[in-house]
Amino acid sequence: MKTLLLSFLGTLLALIVLVVLVGGGVAIKASQKPKIEDRSWLVIDLYGEILEYNPPGGVMGKITGGEPETLHRILGNLEKAHHDERIVGVILKIASNGAGLAGMQEIRGELQKLREAGKRIYGWSDSISMRHYYLAAACDEFYLAPQADVTFTGIAVTSTHLRGALEKLGIKPNLHKIKDYKAAAELIMRDDMSPAAKENRQWMLDEIWEMVFADISTDRGLSEEDLTAAMERAVFSAAEAVERGLADELLYWDELEDRLKQEDDDELRTVSQSRYAQVERKKLDLDGDAKIAIVHAQGSIGGRETRVDPLFGLMMGHESVVSDLRRAREDEDIAAIVFRVDSGGGESLASDLIAHEVARCAAEKPIICSMVNVAASGGYYIAYPATRVLGDPMTITGSIGSITAKFNTKGLRDKLGITQDSVTKGPMALFWSSDRDFTEEEWARFTDEHWRSFNDWLADVAEKRGLSFEEAEKLAHGRVWTGRQAVANGLLDEQGGLDRAVALAKELAEIPADDGVELVHYPEEKDFIAEILGGDFSAAVDWAVYRLIREDLAETWNLLLRQAALQEVTAP
Repeated sequence: MKTLLLSFLGTLLALIVLVVLVGGGVAIKASQKPKIEDRSWLVIDLYGEILEYNPPGGVMGKITGGEPETLHRILGNLEKAHHDERIVGVILKIASNGAGLAGMQEIRGELQKLREAGKRIYGWSDSISMRHYYLAAACDEFYLAPQADVTFTGIAVTSTHLRGALEKLGIKPNLHKIKDYKAAAELIMRDDMSPAAKENRQWMLDEIWEMVFADISTDRGLSEEDLTAAMERAVFSAAEAVERGLADELLYWDELEDRLKQEDDDELRTVSQSRYAQVERKKLDLDGDAKIAIVHAQGSIGGRETRVDPLFGLMMGHESVVSDLRRAREDEDIAAIVFRVDSGGGESLASDLIAHEVARCAAEKPIICSMVNVAASGGYYIAYPATRVLGDPMTITGSIGSITAKFNTKGLRDKLGITQDSVTKGPMALFWSSDRDFTEEEWARFTDEHWRSFNDWLADVAEKRGLSFEEAEKLAHGRVWTGRQAVANGLLDEQGGLDRAVALAKELAEIPADDGVELVHYPEEKDFIAEILGGDFSAAVDWAVYRLIREDLAETWNLLLRQAALQEVTAP
């Protein structure tokens, strides 16, 4: 026993020493100022999940789970490259990634600014789909590896339904939704899409189709007929993609490097995303005396602390977000706040607590909500109290509706031989019991309270958005809109990304448009020692497990499917 204990303690000590050494190396490396050579190319590798902002875990997360790419870093680096005379252009390595369409619109906007500044944009890929082609089309020239995987298909929305599985398990939902268009409830209430859900998703697809193909047609000089003809082929070789005008040439990566070398250089001068992120904005005269806070809020809304759930991913805790907003509000040096929201919603109570703090901020200084890929349901709840609300044209927003439920799991327990018994005192003691359905009287109280809460929210939306209750109701009951539609119907003030949000914040704070501003981001990044002392190691481990489930296992599954397909093709 003593030997076992000593062995365990020795292993634990070795692990701690390893983490400290690796973390110290990361910290030292991060503290070194990057040297950017003249005539350098910024290389942005778009692969894997792309978040809006850094997840919980920070430096520890980099050690345990790898550093994720973020829209925040991409946009920041592109802005700096626009003003940095040492950077001659950008090379995008495009592969399967988690960038949303609205996020790609923001990247496209920054690429256009670079092009206007006379800098070249090249794209290269060894595996491209139609969705990621939206970004590739924005490049001055786009190259494919000779044996690249090319998939070009139409767009579809597929829903998953668990009703049959719940019935087999003996689980009965007591669920109430508001209302017909609140399609998330259909996950457990139906075994297919309702007509209302199909209608809503169809008009969303029509909108996205129109915007995506208008941009691609402009970029590549291809008609919609050309693009739909390519979709009919669906899967084709890289050479055929060049023939159809989807790419400019076939090149291996080293061949592209050779082409971009300066005549008097032996090698291509490049700078990576992580290295260029260390270049300070003030070194490029982008900062000024005034400060604007950028408060990032991403993930499903629920719980107190922002964290990473190993199964469900990023979770936005109301106490964490409120704390960041309050710090920005109470800091007298912060002239205005930009609130970046990327969330499909979650708990109504947590959403309300965040929304309350947003309203407090709006009463004291300008706060601009900048929606990213999605700000719907609870994501819209925390957004609309801001001074102004912006979204990208393809931002998904709205979904002003509500779902509440309890689950009767008696059938499952019966299958497992598990029973429950109760002793009660006072009325309605078993209101939330999972051993039975609501009674008729309980269901009436349950649904009446749900409607009361929802109508209070809708009345507040109507007041703050300058609509009548009836006008707001026509936009609600779970209906989902693109950012472009939401501007037209009054749920948003205007279209625009982070750059427009900062410009508007400056305007409302009466900062001259030509003046630089210092951007202060929340939550702040901690150094290695602060993270160890703050207990962020557990968040880093959660992030590592989540990435294993979300990315590594998914990639292994895709490889197995490809291998099975290959064996089927080559079988005699």
